[in-house]
Amino acid sequence: MQKLMMLALLLLVNGRLLSQPVQLRCEYRQDPLGVTAPYPRLSWEIPPGRNAEQTAWQVMVSDDSAALAHGRADVWNSGKADGAASIQIPYNGDPLHPAKKYYWKVRYWNGKGKRSRWSEIAHWQMGLPEAQHWQGAQWIAYEDIPAAEVRVPAVHGAGKAAWGPGKNTLPLLRKTFTVTKPLKQATIFISGLGHFDLFLNGQKHGDHFLDPGWVQYRQQAQYVSFDLTQHLQVGNNALGVMLGNGFYHIPRERYRKLTGSFGYPKMICRLLLVYEDGTEENVVSGTDWQTAPGPITYSSIYGGESYDARLEQPGWNTAAFDARGWKNAIVVKGPPVLTSQMMEPLRIMDTLHTQNIRQPKPGVWVYDLGQNASGIPRITVQGNKGAVIRITPGELLDDSNFVTQKASGGPCFYTYTLKGGGPETWQPQFTYYGFRYLQIEGGTPGKELVAVQGLHTRHAAPTAGYFSCSDTLFNKIYQLIHWAIRSNLASVLTDCPHREKLGWLEVLHLMGNSMRYNYELAPFLKKILGDMRGSQLPSGLVPDIAPEYTVFHGGFRDSPEWGSAAVIVPWDVYRWYGDTTVLQENYHMMQRYVDYLGHKSTLDTLKHGLGDWFDIGPKGVGASQLTPIELTAYATYYANLQIMSATAALLQKPQDVQYYTRLGEKVKQDFNKAFFHADTKQYATGSQTANAMALYMGLVPEEHQPAVLQNILADIAKRNNSLSTGEVGFSYLLRVLQAAGQSELIYKMNNRSDVPGYGYQLANGATALTESWQAYRFVSNNHMMLGHLMEWFYAGLAGIGQADSSVAFRHITIRPQPAGSVNAVKAGYHTPYGMVRSEWNKTDNTFELYVEIPANTTATIYLPLTGAGTVTENGEPIERADDLRFVRKEGATAVYEAAPGEYHFSIK
Repeated sequence: MQKLMMLALLLLVNGRLLSQPVQLRCEYRQDPLGVTAPYPRLSWEIPPGRNAEQTAWQVMVSDDSAALAHGRADVWNSGKADGAASIQIPYNGDPLHPAKKYYWKVRYWNGKGKRSRWSEIAHWQMGLPEAQHWQGAQWIAYEDIPAAEVRVPAVHGAGKAAWGPGKNTLPLLRKTFTVTKPLKQATIFISGLGHFDLFLNGQKHGDHFLDPGWVQYRQQAQYVSFDLTQHLQVGNNALGVMLGNGFYHIPRERYRKLTGSFGYPKMICRLLLVYEDGTEENVVSGTDWQTAPGPITYSSIYGGESYDARLEQPGWNTAAFDARGWKNAIVVKGPPVLTSQMMEPLRIMDTLHTQNIRQPKPGVWVYDLGQNASGIPRITVQGNKGAVIRITPGELLDDSNFVTQKASGGPCFYTYTLKGGGPETWQPQFTYYGFRYLQIEGGTPGKELVAVQGLHTRHAAPTAGYFSCSDTLFNKIYQLIHWAIRSNLASVLTDCPHREKLGWLEVLHLMGNSMRYNYELAPFLKKILGDMRGSQLPSGLVPDIAPEYTVFHGGFRDSPEWGSAAVIVPWDVYRWYGDTTVLQENYHMMQRYVDYLGHKSTLDTLKHGLGDWFDIGPKGVGASQLTPIELTAYATYYANLQIMSATAALLQKPQDVQYYTRLGEKVKQDFNKAFFHADTKQYATGSQTANAMALYMGLVPEEHQPAVLQNILADIAKRNNSLSTGEVGFSYLLRVLQAAGQSELIYKMNNRSDVPGYGYQLANGATALTESWQAYRFVSNNHMMLGHLMEWFYAGLAGIGQADSSVAFRHITIRPQPAGSVNAVKAGYHTPYGMVRSEWNKTDNTFELYVEIPANTTATIYLPLTGAGTVTENGEPIERADDLRFVRKEGATAVYEAAPGEYHFSIK
């Protein structure tokens, strides 16, 4: 009876508690491994609801989950801490130990003093921040590269014929070990260059693709952490590793954008075994590992892969395998520093199925998968031992229906040699390409070719947003851009998934908002910022690509719109995710690059770079034609100075604030003196890019801003509502037009297919965004640099944004801008505090708006009034809502401040 009463009392008390926090994250990820930050940042979300808020919180951390479940925090107990912040909370307990696992939970209080239930228990595991934490593990390999074969930096292009093919062995490595008693925890920390696949007791472990991420190998390599606890058995076990080349070694056969090598494939690992009795054991890489050539006979990040199934050694990665024919691995040198891969890995994210099959000539079959995407083929075949299947991927077909690689880099192909005896399924392991079509020779569909599929691979960043609308063309444009984004999310943000795969930097900030609305990218962007720091030259220059594997020349190495990602991206990460550490980590790089531009500006007024790349001019495509290169460079320099001033203020550097503020004022004066025509109110040539960048950057004196805007509108009208900008200018043009309430014009410019643009690309058969507005076949047909309309879909049509003073969407703005024939929109974005939604429907005399504001935030909602402007919320007069406050009226718009919760507005 007493137990029943206690249970009833407990249920009564719990019933009065607030809902528990959810989405617990450490360093942006749920239950991450390999954390090396000495004070990891913790985040959580408050469940959504009307007026849901946090005014205080408590975090408890323990190295024992059972103890934590019983309320004991032997590592850190924050106590009740006043504060509304529920993101980026730094751990502040005892020193954390390498490779150790920690458990944590959190609860919060609201403004009425009511407490929540404890969250579910989450965890993180530390990585190996120092070299000594690897317990003597060594880099091992099958063979070492001759010194004469190392070529760093790589040569741009095919290199010299005298260098030979540069062919190397793609090895297998194995190690058997014994688990002597019951395990509590088993974690492996492993890096394999260029890439590795890990096997445990005969099975591939995990679903990662192209681990680890590619970096500047002269300085570092990344390692990956895996939890193997549930996959080991008491008794004999075996580890197996397959290695691929990646960017670490580029063979000099078939196609390659670069010719270079850091060395032959190698591996390092530490397996930590923690037993239930508290003892520990380590299995590390060394000369006691065995190695042999594998069945992959050729692998290139550019040229494809060849696999000979006759060379397979069944069971090679099991403990029972007879490895007497293998040799001991050798110790080799590797990168000087190992860093933990904290971003999401690449994975296979979609399967593309055959839509139709062509036969352009006997013995050649072309499979159409219907979608241009980054990825690899997967085939199931059957036939005689020694038969060879050859696969050539491509984005386009030529006039004879053969795959063509003229614009995407060739020859790139895959070959599979059958072992015979039944159906065999194979897919490449250490390379990928951008393709829609697969040209296959050596088999017949339905006979030798049992099945053919495409596997779309990309960086596995979590999805953050969604968008759809009533307009069919806009939905197709959304998918067109989205496929280009996802196809170029790799270890770096690539320009294209085939001929280059290099990390061109301008897209990071010009397309940054478009990408972040769709994916959670903070760890990914932080990794790329590390690439930038590693590529920065002593002069302060940040090259156009990072990692800088090869040295380009002219504007292809030094263009301010590209290198300025080193300044703009840290600020963007701070604004979107509330991460001040990213500003602290990169401040020195930001300073050095801005100083570099300042030095260049005193010499030549920044008359260098690529400018508004691929604008629509009279000379085809390439460097800026309609806008002076120095204008876009100088405007970007000014934007950098504004960011530096704001960053210095945030980091409490008053002298730097003063310096960058004064320098910015001087640059603004110089810019207007050099480019502004007072008589016509035009900048430079009066191009859309020139005037839009000047307006957006705040370079136009206030009294001239309306006239400059009118000049932009006049130029668009003169061109029959079509654009002329390239990839740099279009981003700023859209933002200027949206800010001016010109979404109707944005609609007219882009909801068409008769002029170069998105609709034109679709009309010409594109399934991913192409490199040129004109959908030219001689350039890439999967390029994300022109996808800026994606940002307008979210921020303009749906109206999801944040206030200028807001960080991490703590103060949200909902300002939908209906345009054209669009009569319905559904969009949402998962902010660091939770999901915000804006969904609306419009008829001739009614506007219905559904809004969801996440907990622990506030919002300003702009309601477009129609007719008499009668507004109701949930069917009641809006004045009766206690969580809505009328602020003002702006023309035909009513402005309200809103607390968290769901709102249904009807405006008649």
